[in-house]
Amino acid sequence: MAKLITHWNSEDAEFWRREGRAIARRNLWISVPALFLAFAVWQIFSVTATFLPEIGFKYTKEELFTLAGLPALSGATLRIFYSFVVPVFGGRRWTAFSTASLLIPLVGLGMAVQNPDTPYWVMQVLALLCGFGSANFSSSMSNISFFFPKAEKGAALGINAGFGNLGVSAVQFVVPVIVTMGVLSLGSEPQVWTKAGQVKTIWLQNAAFFWVPLVALAAVAAWFGMNDLSSAKASFLEQSVIFKRKHNWLMCWLYLGTFGSFIGFAAGFGLLMKGQFPHINATQYTFLGALIGALSRVVGGKIADKVGAARVTTFVFAGMIAAVCGVLFFLPDNGQGGSFTGFFACFIILFALTGVGNASTFAQVPKIFSTLHERMAAKNASAETIAALANKEAAAVLGFSAAMGAYGGFFIPKSYGLSISMTGGVQTALLAFIAFYVSCLLVNWWFYSRKNAEVPC
Repeated sequence: MAKLITHWNSEDAEFWRREGRAIARRNLWISVPALFLAFAVWQIFSVTATFLPEIGFKYTKEELFTLAGLPALSGATLRIFYSFVVPVFGGRRWTAFSTASLLIPLVGLGMAVQNPDTPYWVMQVLALLCGFGSANFSSSMSNISFFFPKAEKGAALGINAGFGNLGVSAVQFVVPVIVTMGVLSLGSEPQVWTKAGQVKTIWLQNAAFFWVPLVALAAVAAWFGMNDLSSAKASFLEQSVIFKRKHNWLMCWLYLGTFGSFIGFAAGFGLLMKGQFPHINATQYTFLGALIGALSRVVGGKIADKVGAARVTTFVFAGMIAAVCGVLFFLPDNGQGGSFTGFFACFIILFALTGVGNASTFAQVPKIFSTLHERMAAKNASAETIAALANKEAAAVLGFSAAMGAYGGFFIPKSYGLSISMTGGVQTALLAFIAFYVSCLLVNWWFYSRKNAEVPC
């Protein structure tokens, strides 16, 4: 199979049956583990930050929340660039290169955590470099969107993103285990972990070094196993038309509400539990939220394709408003009262809803731009030409909205830290989230899900 495919028309049923489906699925199943590892690297600080105070790092709570949020800040910014690179460089080449780039923060972090005198600014730089993992999401989703027909895009993107999102849960589950295993340390020195009179030996460098061979393998697999599509070629100037499209900006707002919440809650979940319920071992539970959110995204893509993406998104935001109200109800008041069980259950519901919403909003984008291009097309334009133009714009919007959504990974942990420093609790931050979700609910209902909406999808 040639690395560059010069003819691709996934909307042609015969072509899709004869060869298109097999090629598309191969590219998808190589993309998934690469994206899985990218998400693991992106969120590695959400776990390692919780270990730093106990091994001698003198960072404040706000500084720790900042470290957990910085990968999202840099990643969201890099996603803006990554949104447009696949049509310029090719999906195969960019996936291989971007996956290999994850080795930089992994090696750096593995070295830095071995010295508690590592300056805070060094940790900040490493946290920012972990944003490479976030940026990969935009290019990965853009790339996979070119391979599948409109009727299957929601499910394909849900699989790519959903199983990719499992990297967040995986790093939060795996790291607390592997840091206790000296056999993985390659002879490097351990650290002494001390808390409340308990003392044990850990190898926090394993949190980073464990992923290095897996990332290298994924980069090689992408280079030799994936394809570039000539039909996906487009310059940045051609793609930049999306900045004039109102619906690009509307979908950015909605995706900030779904994916921004998913990744922001995941980044701050462990630190939030540790602060609000100090008697609970947060590392035992942190991974569950991201796990539920990732799996529900896989299911959400299929549901959106069947029952209507915008309808699902409306339901998601209504549920998220109710779930955050539940979190507020079960929080302790000045360290007194509260219910961890109720708090945790409401957060699990939130994670599940964000996963479904991630899938449904991404299922909306191809349908919105397909409808818009059918309306704008000249009378003599062929269906293939219309589909190609719609696919290029939709792919750029998927990547760009992913960039905007990723900022939630910074703002949510940062909001917790600011709310605590200003008011002594996280309630103010949660109230702000509710107000934002109300705006998302209204935008989606008005433009996409109500009767006679501007672009029903």
